[in-house]
Amino acid sequence: MTTAEDRIDALELAFGSLDDPGNPLGAAALLAADAAGTVLPEAERVLDAFGFNAEFVPADVGGRLERMDVLGRVLRPVFRRDASLGFGYGLNCFFAAAPVWTAGDDAQRRLAARLLLSGRRLAVARHEVAHGNDFVRDELTARTVPDGLVIDGSKSAVANASRATGLVIFARTEGAARGRTHTVVLLDRDELPAGAVENLARRTTTGMRSAEFGGLRFTGCPVPHTAVLGATGDGYELSLRSSLLIRGLIPSIVLAGADTALRTVARFADRPRADGRSSLDVRHVRDVLTGGFLDLLIIDCLALVATRALHLLPRQMSAYAAAAAYLAPKLVAESMDEMSSVLGEETFAQDGAYAMFQKQRRDLPVTSLGHAGSAGRQVSILPQLPYFARHAWFADPEPPPDLFRPDRELPPLDLSQPVLLGDGDPLAATLVACTDLLEAAELPDSEALGGPALRFLTRILTGELAELKKAFENVAEGDREALSSPRSFGLADRYTLVIAAAACLGVWREQRSATGGSYASSATGGDHASSATAGSHASSGGHTSSGGHADAFLAAPAWITAVLYRLVARLGLPLPDRPVAPERLVLEEVVARLRDRRSYDLYASPLA
Repeated sequence: MTTAEDRIDALELAFGSLDDPGNPLGAAALLAADAAGTVLPEAERVLDAFGFNAEFVPADVGGRLERMDVLGRVLRPVFRRDASLGFGYGLNCFFAAAPVWTAGDDAQRRLAARLLLSGRRLAVARHEVAHGNDFVRDELTARTVPDGLVIDGSKSAVANASRATGLVIFARTEGAARGRTHTVVLLDRDELPAGAVENLARRTTTGMRSAEFGGLRFTGCPVPHTAVLGATGDGYELSLRSSLLIRGLIPSIVLAGADTALRTVARFADRPRADGRSSLDVRHVRDVLTGGFLDLLIIDCLALVATRALHLLPRQMSAYAAAAAYLAPKLVAESMDEMSSVLGEETFAQDGAYAMFQKQRRDLPVTSLGHAGSAGRQVSILPQLPYFARHAWFADPEPPPDLFRPDRELPPLDLSQPVLLGDGDPLAATLVACTDLLEAAELPDSEALGGPALRFLTRILTGELAELKKAFENVAEGDREALSSPRSFGLADRYTLVIAAAACLGVWREQRSATGGSYASSATGGDHASSATAGSHASSGGHTSSGGHADAFLAAPAWITAVLYRLVARLGLPLPDRPVAPERLVLEEVVARLRDRRSYDLYASPLA
């Protein structure tokens, strides 16, 4: 039986090495296609042969989708190479199908599954929102007729507009009551009368230049009652419920692109120079590489928690999904800005060894935009914080340990269970519990647990959670004026950093528990990582992507100490002495994974 790990490795190998100039699916070919605004046909054939669309279809209707954390990982080999390919071929289809999987009846689910499993595309035309952007701002209307609805209007920017057979349409319903203004329908273009839907011109984009964003015009398009997803007027709620399914994937796709960006910069810094020196002799370069990798570890901990919480904590996961989708693009954007200072003029290269950095940096804003962008994600978090402050923080029990263990099985995905407003915040309890664990440790255990620096950092973060509790416990639930203030948005940003720290601590603690807490550095000697050797991971040869050295690295205190130092610094809170030794070990890991060709995430997956 093929495992998820096998599928992920097989897809990576099918694309071949990104760095091989002779690879027809390598960086040179992808950059040329990007410049031309086209997707490589050879790359789409790889995804066809793999049956990529099956990853987006639930197992109960014939697909492979059983675990959301696995789906996030399956996306990474594609998004490491080309966001246009990953988004246009598959992920946009999942975004379109999410309302169907969430609220569709059996016939509607079977229709969406049939289209995707036969290699067809789905597209979604979403509704306008007040906090939206010009790229998605126009409208479709639906008027009621005796046998259903009739849709009119146009949308000027729909991904896969001309290539999609299935259309998921959010249309404004005429004369509807407030809060019930939009209805969602699933249409099969092959079943529509001629002239009902017309393709409009394609729009150019700065990022994801190979993805098709075109327009659609609907003229008297008939929609039977059987095409309505949920009930008439359910559009707004269904959009929000679908976002619970989608948001947890955002960290994986931005992480994958950032992996390639960091690898590009690390290769630039590690290149041999005529004077025998290395860019790694420069502290700023070392700091940028270390910080970039730490950010990816933070993002992947959030990705793990957000996706597994859909299965394990459906009534509490809303805030985690929104926090992950909000924070991940923000961290990557700032990290890429820092990386550009290392690349210098190579930051702007359009071809050559380092041009993939510019492509990934250009694609990021489009990749992470989502329906309403970061503001919408904060708006999803804010109404929950007063409840958490009064009822959850320092009171809730911890989540199950399996939340932090990607090797553990999960209960089946039940999309009727997730709720928009959580009834607790168990992840925050992990921060408190880890603080108690470290405070209670005695020598020599305290040194194995990171020593005084890690203990200090967790104490500071728990203090920040207490400050958030004070700030929100007197805010009345539903007080829109208080929750929409700039101060509240700033506090929501701080909450996402605290929750990110809790996710990282949970991963570290569970990895330490699973491996016995031992870890030997993958590279030895010297004051910086230029001393690492190409064979530095020889002892872990043959380990699977989710085991071996990666687990030992995650069980050690170096990375978690450096991660928490970075998060506390972002919060502007008091810091201990800089963790120089842990940061050195993290940098050695960056260089070792570069030379061993392993991914910059929690899994250290082998790369082609």
